[in-house]
Amino acid sequence: MKKFNIRKVLDGLTAVSSPSPSPQLGAKENELIPETLQSEHFQICKTVRHGFPYQPSSMAFDPVQKILAIGTQSGALRLFGRPGVECYCQHESGAAVIQLQFLINEGALVSALADDSIHLWNLRQKRPAVLHSLKFNKERITFCHLPFQSKWLYIGSERGNIHIVNVESFTLSGYTIMWNKAIELFSSLTAYFPSFLVPPTSFFFFQLIIGFESGIVVLWDLKSKRADYRYTYDEAIHSVAWHHEGKQFICSHSDGTLTIWNIKSPAKPAQTITPHGKQPKDGKKPEPCKPILKVEYKTTRAGDPFMIFSGGLSYDTVGRRPCLTVMHGKSTAVLEMDYPIVDFLTLCETPYPNDFQEPYAVVVLLEKDLVVIDLAQNGYPIFENPYPMMIHESPVTCCEYLADCPVDLIPALYSVGSRQKRQGYSKKEWPISGGNWGLGTQSYPEIIITGHADGSVKFWDASAIMLQVLYKLKTAKVFEKARCKEEKPNTEIVDEDPFAIQLMSWCPESRMLCVAGVSAHVIIYRFSKQEITTEVVQLLEVRLQYELNDLESPEGGGDQTPAPPTPSTSPSPQTAAPQTHTSTSSNSSDGIRDNIPCLKVRSSPLKQSPGYQVELVVQLVWVSGEPPQQISSLAINSSYGLVVFGNSNGLAVVDYLQKTVLLNLGTVELYGSNDPYQRQLRSPRKSRQPSGGLICTQTWFSSIIDKAHIYEQHTIGRTCSVLFFPAKMSRKLSLPTELKPDLDNRDNSFSRSRSSSVTSIDKEAREAVTSFYFCETYNRKTDGGLTPSLWVGTSLGTVLAISLNMPPAGEQRLLQPVIVSPCGTLVRLKGSILRMAFLDSTGSLLPSAFEPWYEPNAPANGEERDKVRKRRPVSVSPSTSQELNENQYAVLCSEKQAKVISLPSQTCVFKHNITETSFVLRADVVQINTGICVACFCANGHIMTLSLPGLRPLLDVNYLPLTDMRIARTFCFTNLGQALYLISPTEIQRITYSQEVCENLQEMLGELFTPVETPEAPNRGFFKGLFGGGAQSLDREELFGESGAGKAPRSLAQHIPGPGGIEGMKGAASGIVGDLARARIALDERGQKLSEVEERTAAMMASADTFSKHAHEMMLKCKDKKWYQF
Repeated sequence: MKKFNIRKVLDGLTAVSSPSPSPQLGAKENELIPETLQSEHFQICKTVRHGFPYQPSSMAFDPVQKILAIGTQSGALRLFGRPGVECYCQHESGAAVIQLQFLINEGALVSALADDSIHLWNLRQKRPAVLHSLKFNKERITFCHLPFQSKWLYIGSERGNIHIVNVESFTLSGYTIMWNKAIELFSSLTAYFPSFLVPPTSFFFFQLIIGFESGIVVLWDLKSKRADYRYTYDEAIHSVAWHHEGKQFICSHSDGTLTIWNIKSPAKPAQTITPHGKQPKDGKKPEPCKPILKVEYKTTRAGDPFMIFSGGLSYDTVGRRPCLTVMHGKSTAVLEMDYPIVDFLTLCETPYPNDFQEPYAVVVLLEKDLVVIDLAQNGYPIFENPYPMMIHESPVTCCEYLADCPVDLIPALYSVGSRQKRQGYSKKEWPISGGNWGLGTQSYPEIIITGHADGSVKFWDASAIMLQVLYKLKTAKVFEKARCKEEKPNTEIVDEDPFAIQLMSWCPESRMLCVAGVSAHVIIYRFSKQEITTEVVQLLEVRLQYELNDLESPEGGGDQTPAPPTPSTSPSPQTAAPQTHTSTSSNSSDGIRDNIPCLKVRSSPLKQSPGYQVELVVQLVWVSGEPPQQISSLAINSSYGLVVFGNSNGLAVVDYLQKTVLLNLGTVELYGSNDPYQRQLRSPRKSRQPSGGLICTQTWFSSIIDKAHIYEQHTIGRTCSVLFFPAKMSRKLSLPTELKPDLDNRDNSFSRSRSSSVTSIDKEAREAVTSFYFCETYNRKTDGGLTPSLWVGTSLGTVLAISLNMPPAGEQRLLQPVIVSPCGTLVRLKGSILRMAFLDSTGSLLPSAFEPWYEPNAPANGEERDKVRKRRPVSVSPSTSQELNENQYAVLCSEKQAKVISLPSQTCVFKHNITETSFVLRADVVQINTGICVACFCANGHIMTLSLPGLRPLLDVNYLPLTDMRIARTFCFTNLGQALYLISPTEIQRITYSQEVCENLQEMLGELFTPVETPEAPNRGFFKGLFGGGAQSLDREELFGESGAGKAPRSLAQHIPGPGGIEGMKGAASGIVGDLARARIALDERGQKLSEVEERTAAMMASADTFSKHAHEMMLKCKDKKWYQF
C-alpha cells in the first residue's frame, strides 16, 4: 500500500504524517473520479481580526495620518484607519502595552510594555513589523514621551530617573536626569524619595516638565541640566498638561482637584478647582473626590480653553457610571459611559504643541467600547462607530460562516437592517480616516452569523476581508420577560441568559432561519420585506423524554397492536385561540412539574418589523419533574418544509407549514430490535402520562399501516397527526456483519463533556442525536430511485436513515400529511457523528434541495403568490452511474474517523482514521479551488484536510491549541478556503487554508501609511522670533549625542534588532507579492545609496571647483612675480 507524506505548508511548522486512507472495496471508483486537489493547494495563515480589542490598556493617535492605535494587556496592537482599514500585530513577549507613541507622519510607532521593553514598529508595510527593541534591565518603565518632529524619546522609570533614546538607532543617550538632582533633597532621603513616579508628560522647547506621584513637579532646563523651578502640592499627581503658550501647566490630583500653575510662580498654584466637589459655605476646603486620572488642556483661538478629564466624581455618587467631564468656559458637561474609562485623547486640528490646538473630538477608550465625541456641536453628540466593535454587545455563543452566498442576500439584509439604526449621531464624518483600502480580487459575497447570550442574532457582511453589521434579530421578543426576580418562572433550566442562542440552521436560498435556544426551544423564522402584526404566535409543545425501562420487549406480543410508548406522547400544538396560549401543563399534588415549558410565549400581539418574522415556536416541556434536555442538533429544509432537532433523549421532526409534529422518537427506537448496545436502566421510576386526554384512532394511511401506527390528537381548531413507530416494527434491516460493534472492545475514550447540550450524559444509557442531513438519496440497498430522506448521526457513531414521503407541491402540500418512516442503521463510525454530505457519481458535491425565496406577505393577487416554488433538482449522470453501478457517495465524518459509503450498495469505499490521541471538534465538507475536501479542526489544535472521495491527507498543521471552549464552540469552516473562530470574547479571527488566498492576501490588505504633507509650522511672529529664537535653536544632537553626553552604561538596557527590516521580510513574505515587496525595498535601499553617492559626487565637484578657483587666483597673483620674490 502506498504511503502518503504530507508536505510542509507553513514556515516553521512540520507536518505530522498520517496513515493513508484504506480503500475497502473497488479501487476503480477512485480511478474513474479524478481528484484535483493536492497538498500544494493548502496553506494556513491568518487574514484579519475583527472586533473590539480585548482588555485594552493604552491608545495613541497620529493627527496627520489620522490613524488610531490601541494596545492590550496581552501585548496585542490593533491599528485602525478609515472603515475597512484595520491591522493586527502581536508582541512576542505577550506583556501588557502600557503606552503608545506615534512618530507623527513618519509611519512608525513606539510601544512600551510592562516587561520594561520598548519597540519601534514600521507602519509603512501592510503587515507592520518591529524594527528595533530595547530591553531595560535595572529600571521599570512607567511613562514615555516623544515630542513632535523629534527623534529623542524620553523614558521615565519607577526610580524617578529620565533616560533618553534615539529612535533612529534605538540607542540610549548618555544624557540622564537623575531623580535626586531633579527634586534636590534637603532634609532626608526618606522624606522626598518618590517610590512611584509619573515621568515626563509634555515637552515645550527646551523645557521639560517632570511630574512625580509624590506631588512634586519639576521644570527642567535641558541645556543647563538643572531644575529651574519646583512645584509642590499636598496630593499625589496623576497627570500634567502644558498650556500651548508655555506659561502655564495644569495638574490632576488624587483628591479630585485640578491645579493650574504659572511657571514663574512655584510657591502656590494660580488656581485650584474641584469640579465635582461640594463647596462649603464657610469657605473651607471642598470635600475630597475620587482621583482625576488624566487631564488635557486644549486652547482655541475664538473662545475659552477646553479642560477635559476622567474621574473626579464625588464619593457619595454610589452606583454612578464612569464619566468624562468637559469644561468649556462656564459650562461643565458630564458624559456618562457604559464601561470604565481606560484612556482618552483629544483630537486637534494641529500637531504642533505651541499653537492653538482647536480641539474637535475626543476619543474615549472604554474597557469594552470605543466612543468618539464631537466637541464642535452642542450637546456633544457621539459619532456613529463604523467599525465592527460591538460583536460582544452580548457574549457570542455560536457562529456560522457562509462564503459565496446568493448575490441578492446581502442587499436584502442591508435594506431591512438600515431601518434599525439609532438616531442622534453627529452629522460629521468619522474622524479616524487614514490609510487606503486593499486592491483584492475577491468578488464573492460572504456572510457571518453570530448568536448571542441575550437571544439576539446578528448578520454581518464579511466580503473582501471587511466586516459590517447588516441586520440584528431579537428572538427574546417572542417570550414574556419577567420584570423582577420574584416574577421569574421556576421552570427555567438556566440561571442566566435563558434566551441564549445555542444552534442555528440557515437556508440562504430560501432565507429560512431556525434557531435553538438554551431553554430547549426552537424558533423558525421567515424573511419578509413587509411589516406585519401577529395576533397569536404559533406554538408547539413537545414531550421528548425517554425512559429505557418503558420500552417493550422486542419478543413480546407478536400480533398485538402495541400501544404508543411514553416518550412518543403526542405534542399539544396550539394554533387557534389567539387570546391565550393554554397548554396541557400540570403539577401533581407532590409538586412535580409536568408538561410545562421552560419559557412562556407572549400572549399579546407581536409587531414584527421587516426582516425575519416568527413562523413557529417549538418548546420542549418538563416530563415527570425532569427538565428537558438541551438541544444538541438542528436542521431545516425549505424544500420539504421540515425542521428536525434532537437531544440526548431523541429527535422530533416538525412540519412548519402545517404546524404539526411528524415524528417524536427516542434514539433507541430508531434502532428497533437491532440495538447493538446493552443499555443500563437509568431510572426505576415510571414516566408519567400527560394530563391532557389522548384519543388514538387509526387513519386512512393503509399503505403504511404495517409499518407505523398513526394517532390523532384533536386540539382546538385542527388535528395534529403524529406517527409513532413501535420498537419491534420500526426497523427490519440488520447491521452488516463488518459494521457490528465489538461490545467488549468498544472505544470509550471519547466519552467526555463536549458542550453544554451533552453534559453529564452516560453515553451507555443515553445516545444523543448530534447531526442531521436532508437529502435525496438511497435509503435501502434495494432502492431503485432517489427518495427524500433525513440522515441522522448519533453520539455513539451510528448513522441512521429516515424516509420522507412528501405530498405533491402546491395546495396538496398544506392538506396532506408528510409520512416519515425510519429505515434503520446504515453504518457505524468511531466517535460522535459530526458531519454528513453527499457526492454524485462524478465526485461533485450534492447540495440539499431548497425552495427559492418569495415574499410571504405579498397581496393575494400579487405576482409573488403566483410563483411556482420548485425544489432544486439533483443531477445524476446516468452514463457514469451505469458504468460504476453506483449513483451516489455518502461522506461521513465523526470525532475519530471519516468514511465514504457507496450508495445504494452501502459499501464502505474509503475509510481514514483522522486521529487516535485526540478528537475532532469541527468538520465541514467544503469546496476549494476546483475540488472538494473534508476540513477538520481537532482538540489538539491540528487543522487537517482530506481529499474526496479518496480521503487522502492533504494538510495537517498544528495551528491552534485548544485553550478555551469558546474556540471549540465557534470554530467553523466554509467554502473557498475560509474559516473563523472567536479568538477572544470580543474578537473574531479569520484564517485561510488556501494557498491561493495566502498569495493574494498582501494585495487584499489595506495600507496604513499614505504620503501626507506635514502641516506648516505656526507663524511665531516677529517679536517671538527676535526674543525667543534661542529656544528653537537648541541643538539636541549636540546635547544628547555621543559627542556631548557620552555613552550610556551597557548594563542599563539591551538593544535587540527586530525582524521588520529587509532581512526579516525575506523570511516572512512569500509568493509573488513577497518578491515584489522585497524588490521594492531593495530598490528603495539602492535609491538611497545612489542618492548618497550623488550627494558625495556633488560635494566632490563643489570641492574641486573651489580648489580650481583658489588655484586660478593663486596663479594670477603669482604670475608677474620673479622667482626671488617668493
